[in-house]
Amino acid sequence: MIIAEVYAVYIMTNRKRGVLYVGVTSNLKNRVLEHHEGRHDGFTKRYNLHHLVWYRPYGDIRDAIDFEKRLKRWRRDWKIRLIEEDNPHWDDLYLQNIAPGPVKPCVWVPDTSCARSGMTPRWVGPMR
Repeated sequence: MIIAEVYAVYIMTNRKRGVLYVGVTSNLKNRVLEHHEGRHDGFTKRYNLHHLVWYRPYGDIRDAIDFEKRLKRWRRDWKIRLIEEDNPHWDDLYLQNIAPGPVKPCVWVPDTSCARSGMTPRWVGPMR
């Protein structure tokens, strides 16, 4: 069985409508982790671009590189519109979709220790 590599064009930022960085990679999870940890000197480290706000997967590296080059030439407001179409709150997609998380989903559960009725909600989930 042959497993095809998945390439991705992605956009990183430091905050909502902040500095934007467009990149391409063959391993999105590892590449974004490198950005989070500031492993490489350069533009993304200098501007603290740690938030993945947009990405698109590709099956062929040539298609990914072609779109990355076109996207880098786009006007800033076009890039912002692209991000906000899928991610209007500029959430960090790495934390939501890619980073390893808890085995069970985070939920609100009744906390009987706080109120006899058990109606006081208590957060059960990871502390980030």
